[in-house]
Amino acid sequence: MSLIPSIFGRRWDPFSMDVWSPNFTSNDELSTFANLQVDWKETPEAHVFKADLPGLKKEEVKVEMEEGRVLQISGERSVEKEEKGEQWHRVERGRGKFLRRFRLPENAKADEVKASMENGVLTVTVPKLSEKKPEVKSVQITG
Repeated sequence: MSLIPSIFGRRWDPFSMDVWSPNFTSNDELSTFANLQVDWKETPEAHVFKADLPGLKKEEVKVEMEEGRVLQISGERSVEKEEKGEQWHRVERGRGKFLRRFRLPENAKADEVKASMENGVLTVTVPKLSEKKPEVKSVQITG
């Protein structure tokens, strides 16, 4: 079973719109925060995105809909300032700006997106349009 659905015979890659912010000030910032991990699952009712953003407050993260079909998650983790008398031995936690985009499928209700953040995990829920059941019409057989 493929994780990337096939639409009209072509593979549709929802992650093909991943974009990293061009506003990075150094390659270090890009390399340390460019690994923002996002899970996307589809349930019968919705598309659910989960992103690990430890240490960030909800005020430091933006969730936006762009052009009606593109979900955009962005934000910035600030660099901690070194105080007088302190000496950093290692800095491994990600920092800097991030930007991820996901093109939503046709069955997404882009105007009803909800987002919440708890314990450093951002959850974005995009409800799905209800599937239209094919109309079945009985045809009387004459003869």
